[in-house]
Amino acid sequence: MISLVGAYQIAKKIRYVMRAIEVIDQTRKAAGMKLVDRPKPLPAINDVVVQVHASGFVATELDWPSTWTDRLGRDRTPTIPGHEMAGVVIALGYGTTGLSVGQRVFGLADWYRNGTLAEYVAIEARNLALLPEEVDFPVGASLPISGLTAWQGLFLHGRLRAGQSVLAHGAAGAVGSMVTQLAREAGAYVIGTGRAADRQKVLDFGANEFVDLENDALEDIGEVDLVFDVIGGNIGKQSANLVRPSGTLVSIVGPVEAKPVKGLAIDFVVEADRRQLGEIVERVRDGRLQTNIGNTVSLDEAVAALNSNERRRGKSIIQVQT
Repeated sequence: MISLVGAYQIAKKIRYVMRAIEVIDQTRKAAGMKLVDRPKPLPAINDVVVQVHASGFVATELDWPSTWTDRLGRDRTPTIPGHEMAGVVIALGYGTTGLSVGQRVFGLADWYRNGTLAEYVAIEARNLALLPEEVDFPVGASLPISGLTAWQGLFLHGRLRAGQSVLAHGAAGAVGSMVTQLAREAGAYVIGTGRAADRQKVLDFGANEFVDLENDALEDIGEVDLVFDVIGGNIGKQSANLVRPSGTLVSIVGPVEAKPVKGLAIDFVVEADRRQLGEIVERVRDGRLQTNIGNTVSLDEAVAALNSNERRRGKSIIQVQT
């Protein structure tokens, strides 16, 4: 008779078990991360299982309720964080259409399901798009949240048009750099903000002007058609006063505290969209859009790296398959 330990070792060898990063304690956040063995996921209806080659990570997700509870508010720990990924389809669930085993894909995992800081992830097929051969896996993993957030904020919620002006906060960051580039491509005049050390990086991403939030007066820029706020707080409140009549303040940091007097204020949560992912990756492939990858580490190094107190510059990428 095979012992439990023996059965586990056999399962591990034939890949019923995978390595994954797990979080169990909301109060400890990243300090509570650990690399563990977990059962390899199986595809539900309309799911695929993807072998994850690279995963993106957003540190603030450890503050999101969906990381810790299900849609009914029930505890769902221990959970696997991470929602951005690029990899290869290895299995299809019943009823799945549009994808095949062996295809290279990238996309955005559901907020309430185990995520992408793992060797495998089960994900709804509709949340994925094909990843062109010319785009490597780390680049693909850097795109879903940053790219979709910028796209939806500018074009779906902000209704940006050529000739308008955009104030892009945090323009050296993962989302802000995407906002800057997509707005410029759409024919907008872009004013990027950040710290003094970010000036050249923001201008390199295509901003027409740069505002140093620590030393420049924000109100000196005058009125703009669209503010894209990734900061909130006092910066968000000041920005509301800069929105011209019929303009829009778009926020991704929760409900807007101060609204434009004669404009709109919109806060939103990014959603997966295959067509938009395709538009974004096509721009990366042909050179119109640059990614903004910061630190890249292996899955073995991820716990230590994600617990670092150093300021993150760009998207954090975990290289799951090396």
